Amino acid sequence: MFAHLLRFILIGLAKFITGARAVGNLEFEQDASPALYFANHTSHGDFVLLWASLPADVRKKTRPVAGADYWDKTPLRRFIIHQVFNGVLVSREGCQPTNNPLEPLLKALDQGDSLIFFPEGTRNLSDELLLPFKSGLYHLIKHHPSLKLQPVWISNLNRAMPKGYPLPLPLLCTLNFGPQYCASSQVSKNDTLHLASSELLSLKQDTPV
Repeated sequence: MFAHLLRFILIGLAKFITGARAVGNLEFEQDASPALYFANHTSHGDFVLLWASLPADVRKKTRPVAGADYWDKTPLRRFIIHQVFNGVLVSREGCQPTNNPLEPLLKALDQGDSLIFFPEGTRNLSDELLLPFKSGLYHLIKHHPSLKLQPVWISNLNRAMPKGYPLPLPLLCTLNFGPQYCASSQVSKNDTLHLASSELLSLKQDTPV
């Protein structure tokens, strides 16, 4: 009950403070195939805003992917990521012989859940539009060739929630949803990641100011 209430409050706050508006391809397909919403990553608030921008029935089946090193640190963070957002935690310590960090994500996709995923792997605090994508996106596609990919460019959230500021600044944020597509599992890793990166940068050009 408390988690449900907190979820409702956070969704309202995220939209109110940032003035978030969702534009682009907003006709979400309702079928059994999971989707992977992938976006640029500049703020801790990225997944909250993207998740809050989805229609309620789509949101119920969509789980944000977040770094275990941050969200596993305190009981409060664990409560928020698991009970409020139903998130999937991923280790960012790299692949070990006995530990595949993508295993929780693959399990969620096997269950039919969709995911919110940031291919850069960490927040981009540089002047580059995008950091090089990690290989996780490619491996998820290899395991789930029918996975529907939907790029989302998030604009201005890094300015609304700058690092070091205790509270967000009032600034209009825009989420531009691109068209869904399926990537061939036969395409090389470099080409798959290059295409995904190009799709995001193309959306950035089309995002209204």
